[in-house]
Amino acid sequence: MSRIGRAPVKIPAGVKISVNDNIISVKGPKGTLNQEFDNSCIGVNIEESICHVTRTNEEDTTKAKHGLYRALIQNMVVGVTDGYEKNIVINGVGWKINQQGKDIVLSIGFSHTITYKAVDGITLTVVSPTEVSVKGYDKNLVGQVAANIRAIKKPEPYHGYGIAYKNEVIEHKEGKTAGK
Repeated sequence: MSRIGRAPVKIPAGVKISVNDNIISVKGPKGTLNQEFDNSCIGVNIEESICHVTRTNEEDTTKAKHGLYRALIQNMVVGVTDGYEKNIVINGVGWKINQQGKDIVLSIGFSHTITYKAVDGITLTVVSPTEVSVKGYDKNLVGQVAANIRAIKKPEPYHGYGIAYKNEVIEHKEGKTAGK
């Protein structure tokens, strides 16, 4: 049996999980999240403050889905209670980030500034002139927005200039050596 799939999901106070046909809805203080699941091989049982994910057979694909849907439900419960956050840092001479309403404006070495529009459900906050915080209650959306911002100018391997996650380690390459 899947070790991840058989672990119960604890439902904290203030969170409500409902299953309607093949859609799981998790409602909490920060918002509501919905997830479609394969109800032909996966079952979701809610008892008091615990949610159990079960499977109907022992096929490999069913075993994989068992752990997947349990992890997705856990992520939704954490998202609607605590939320998720990713920090992004820019590294470059004269580069900076400014807040403009809900959007951010990046000055990162191009001949023009880049305005990144905030997505519904995501809060972009400039922590310092070189750091921005991406917060939200949907883990997938927070990760995707952070990846989209990072993709504007990925870190280069020689000096490390570019946009990177705060805890990301950039492997530096050795530059040319002058020699004859």
